[in-house]
Parts: sequence; structure tokens; C-alpha cells
Amino acid sequence: MALSGWFVALLALGVVPIVFFDDPLALVGWVVFVLLLAAVDLAAAGSPRQLQLQREVTDRVRLGETTPAVLTVINAGRRTVRGVIRDGWEPSAGATPTRARITVPPAERRTITTQLTPFRRGERRAAQVTVRSYGPLRLAARQATISLAGAIRVLPAFHSRKHLPSRLARLRELDGRTSVMIRGQGTEFDSLREYVRGDDVRSIDWRATARRQDVVVRTWRPERDRRVVLVVDSGRTAAARIENETRLDTAFESSLLLAALASRAGDRVDLLVYDRRVRGRVQGATGADLLARMVNTMAPIEPELIEMDWSVVPSLVSSVTNQRSLVVLLTSVTTPGASRGLLAVLPQLTRKHTVLVASVTDPTVVAATADRADRDAVYRAAAAERALLDTARVSAAIRRLGADVVTGAPLDLPPAVSDHYIALKAAGRL
Repeated sequence: MALSGWFVALLALGVVPIVFFDDPLALVGWVVFVLLLAAVDLAAAGSPRQLQLQREVTDRVRLGETTPAVLTVINAGRRTVRGVIRDGWEPSAGATPTRARITVPPAERRTITTQLTPFRRGERRAAQVTVRSYGPLRLAARQATISLAGAIRVLPAFHSRKHLPSRLARLRELDGRTSVMIRGQGTEFDSLREYVRGDDVRSIDWRATARRQDVVVRTWRPERDRRVVLVVDSGRTAAARIENETRLDTAFESSLLLAALASRAGDRVDLLVYDRRVRGRVQGATGADLLARMVNTMAPIEPELIEMDWSVVPSLVSSVTNQRSLVVLLTSVTTPGASRGLLAVLPQLTRKHTVLVASVTDPTVVAATADRADRDAVYRAAAAERALLDTARVSAAIRRLGADVVTGAPLDLPPAVSDHYIALKAAGRL
């Protein structure tokens, strides 16, 4: 049962006899009258328990996009249900409007459309629907909460896909398939063509030159069918929020862009999300199925507040492939202490694979180094300088162990990782 504002206003009118007539009995009589009126109104209200509810919602949506959730209300009772209905989506689903007024006569149905704009990745659920049914006088209402499960999977936004066309164009240039005619620097033989001024003399094919009696050079293209293994750290450092997104979300963006690029380049991509257990794995997928499986695997994963166990990573990579591969470790390289486990296993990985470590940096830390306005700002600048020095020390240690390092702000890291992949293809290191 619930009482409306009209009931409170009607009850407050009972103050009039006290003010003008000084008659307490009149006030008591008025209160009894209002209560009886509310009881009659409540008895005349339609029963919310007689409602049958059905929900229709899309299975999945990208983070930040809007999708409708349709709730169908069927009145199986004998009285009209007038009132308010609230579809109980969790706040991160971004449901609007949160409440809707309904009037459902007996044996009829109504539909209510709620727009969902989720602002967090993962499973967003609704467990129940609350209905408040008022009587004809709208003084009192019957209220019931009805269980009605619903869920929508919120996939990573993949904003970095806007960088894909430009990176694919650079790959085509490496393959020599555009009008720019840039000769690829890979190690896979492509074709022979006539020598032109500016070509590297080391690429001259002397046997073909002797046969044709004209100078002929070999052209190369980046090797295909290579392996790219993405290892995403989902431990405690991945939970840090930088520019309104977690490190894990930035790692997912970088992984998706690199996977889309590498699959178009003819390479095979595998994904592992790990902290102390494998939280997600994608293997053996190619083409459009690769990105679909990756986003579905990434969607429900949240960072765990535990330390990353790097000692298992070399065996995990070996379980994926035994051939030489590009292993991309998406983690944090902010402090020497937190990176001790990573540095310990790098020699095992670099001995067999080409290793790239990608880490997101905080732009506010860089900006703090330039602010010296007052004493507090100077202390903040000193702390920021120290943090940057720690990152530089860890990056230098990683390079000494034979791996490459790419760092950048959340918006800059995904294209930076893809650019490094293209550079490795161009240099014949992949």
C-alpha cells in the first residue's frame, strides 16, 4: 500500500476546523472520513498482481550506444490499473525514463519503451518491475514488485576503429598494392621488376638481369600467416581509471585495433586475458569472427584486485603457439616494484618471440610536471617527475631485456601499438 500526495493534502484540510472553529472533534471526524475514503479508493484500485509482464530487449549493444527495451503490460484482472510502473534496470544501464504512467483496462495491453544507454561495459541486468496501482480518487495505491529477469551485454566501444582505414592504407603501401609503389621491406619474395633510380642495389637479381639483359630487382612484401598473441593483464593495476576509463578498457581498445589490423594483414591473432587465472581466451578465430569473439569475451571481464602472476605467462604463450610470434603484453610499467614479475619472465619470452610491452600513461601526471604556481603545485610536480622517472627506468630495463615498449595516453595507445606492428612488418621482424 502507498499513499499519494493528494491524500496528504486532503488530510491537511482538517486543520481548518481547528483554526476557525476550535473544534478538535471535527478534526478527528475529518481524519476518520479521509481514512475511510482512502480505504474505499484502495479497494477500487486494480490489482498489480493480476498484471502479466513481458520484456523485449536486444542481446548486446556497444558501450555508449542506445537501444530500446520494450515492456509489455497485460491486464488479466477485472479492474482498470491506473498508476506508475518502474522497470528496475541497474543504474549503469542508463535507463530513461525511469518511471512511466500507465492506464490498462481489463483484458488489454500496453507497451512501455525504455531507452538504455549503458555507460559501463559488461552484463547490465534488470531483476524486477515495480507497479503502483491507484484507485479512481488517486488517494491510495496498491504496490507490488514482480520478478522479471532481463539482461543486455554491453560490448567494448571500440572507438579506435576510426584509425583502422589509415593503418590499412599503410599496410597496402608495404605490399606495393597502391599507386605509391613503395617496395615492401619484408622477407617474403613478391615479384621482379625493372630497376628504377633510387632502388637499393642490394635488391638486384643478377641472374634475371643476365637473362633479360636489363637490370632487374626483386620486390618483397611483409610476411603473412604469422602469429600475434595478445596477453592482457587484468590484475589490480588494470583497475586504475585514467581519463574516465580503466587501464583494462584501454588495453581492450588496443587489442581490438591491433587484431583488426593483423587479421587484415593475413596474420593469426590469439587473445589471453589473465591475472591469476585465464579470464578470457580467443583462439583459432579468423576474419569477422575474430572481432566478434573478442568483444564477446571482453564484455563481462572486470579487473581483479589481485597481483598479476607473470610466472605463468610463458607457458600460456607456449600453449597457444610454439612458433616464433609477436607477443604483445598489455600491462602497466609505472613502478619498478609492480613490474618486478614482468621483468623476471621477459628473458624467457624474448628468447623465442618478438615481445612488445604496451602501457597506458596518465596525461594529468605529465601536465602536473609543468605546474609550479604555488608550493602545493611544486610538490605535485616533484611527485609527477618521480613517477615519470620510474616509468622511464622500467621501460629502459624492458628494452635491455630485448623487448620493445610503447606507452601513451588512453586515446593515443591503440594507434601507437598498431603503428609499432606496422613498423615490425616493414622491418621484416615479424
